[in-house]
Amino acid sequence: MSVGTVYGVGLGPGDPDLMSVRADRLLRRAKHVAFFRKAGRPGQARRIVEGMLPEDRVEFPMEYPVTTEIPLTDPRYNEILSRFYAECTAHLRGLAQAGEDVVVLCEGDPFFYGSFMHLYTRLKDDTPVEVVPAITGMSGAWTATGAPVTWGDDILTVLMGTLDEDTLAARMGAADAIVVMKIGRNIEKVRRALRRAGKYDAAHLIEFATMPNQSVQLLSDAEDKVTPYFSIIVVHGQGRRP
Repeated sequence: MSVGTVYGVGLGPGDPDLMSVRADRLLRRAKHVAFFRKAGRPGQARRIVEGMLPEDRVEFPMEYPVTTEIPLTDPRYNEILSRFYAECTAHLRGLAQAGEDVVVLCEGDPFFYGSFMHLYTRLKDDTPVEVVPAITGMSGAWTATGAPVTWGDDILTVLMGTLDEDTLAARMGAADAIVVMKIGRNIEKVRRALRRAGKYDAAHLIEFATMPNQSVQLLSDAEDKVTPYFSIIVVHGQGRRP
């Protein structure tokens, strides 16, 4: 029996029209479809492909056992997630070894801060895996602002809101253009870091980029606002231009 392939399919920033042709083809003929989601929720990746999958597909929702319930610094966090990824990998490997292809839905690009990476590293040495790249969420976010994010020799720095404030402030201060992801509960820390770096007044907050409920505003106009999961902060570069 031939071995199946696990496809990590990037879905782009959220608008189905921004998927690649290859992603669309794989989705419409998929027999097995896997996707991550928070327990009790449909999952953003699954929502994006609504109406695109074959009626007879078999779905495998992979529900995170923990998200923000315990801090990232708690040793249990990595232990719990490592066990979770190992269990998901075993299921996907079993399907592939039985000759079945599996499409794993990935928000944004599979190799850019995505959960699929944890499956890929566990599968790649003994199971055929193919990755379908996609437009990143940050690309959708800065495009939504209606202004180029970098000019000439601008240095673009991508930061996680989960970093400590001193690191954030130092990296922001050294950058020309900035993207901050994973904001959520870290919003006040990110605001303080931007102020320390002298970039606060130039920062934009983009929520649900490319989606029907997209919102774009200056971060300074969103004081006291709790940002959703799908939010990104962008500071545009102002570098060399003709």
